[in-house]
Amino acid sequence: MLLERQDIDAAGTRFAAFRLAGVARADAPELVWAHGWAHSHLSLAPLAEAMRGRADSWLADLPGFGASPLPPGPWGTADYADAMADWLATLPARKRVWVGHSFGCRVGLQLAARHPEAVAALFLIAAAGLPPHRSLATRLRRMPRRLAFRATRAMTPEGPARERLRERYGSSDYRTAGAMRPVLVKAVNEDLTAVARRIGLPVMLVHGEADTESPPEIATRLHALITGSQLHLLRGFDHLTILGDGRHQVIHLLGELLVSLK
Repeated sequence: MLLERQDIDAAGTRFAAFRLAGVARADAPELVWAHGWAHSHLSLAPLAEAMRGRADSWLADLPGFGASPLPPGPWGTADYADAMADWLATLPARKRVWVGHSFGCRVGLQLAARHPEAVAALFLIAAAGLPPHRSLATRLRRMPRRLAFRATRAMTPEGPARERLRERYGSSDYRTAGAMRPVLVKAVNEDLTAVARRIGLPVMLVHGEADTESPPEIATRLHALITGSQLHLLRGFDHLTILGDGRHQVIHLLGELLVSLK
């Protein structure tokens, strides 16, 4: 697979985008791929390659990931969306579909709501962006750890000791986020309910039924919030295997979306 790298300056940041040419026709669709948290364009490159006969692709390393430097501050997903819209506006006019995975879905939702002219549709894999609705049993199971964290935090002054406490009780993403930690905290605390309601573009949601990182009920609620959206729950796949073992089903559904846009 031959990817042509371009370094993009947009909205006060710089990031790497990788071009994968597939269809020479000017009227062919173009796919813009946006990866999940702690990933890069490489996680979506096999899917883009599988679509090569039907569409051209851009694969972005979002600021702070892969080959891209950190964003200029603790960005939220709206900032990422604004940067993507700024970049896409510089490209020749094409019918573009935003293909996001997880964190890339958060950015895609913001993009469609804030810059509806930037893309023709969204294809969202393992979408995130809404606070999870946890069962009573799950909340009770998590309560002792949460109470222990809060009690210990109350007795620990701000500084290295409190930072070690956050790392001890935080998620694996939090522990490994490094300089991107403020962005992660902002993203996971965002509620994109109002954003989803504003979307008027075609949206296809594809979600693994076994996804525990972004539970399927989030996709179900997004489906209810976005008028005219489609929802496909794929049995047996989780947050990551949907990109690997589930790629054939994902590619088939993405092809269906492209046909519907003609």
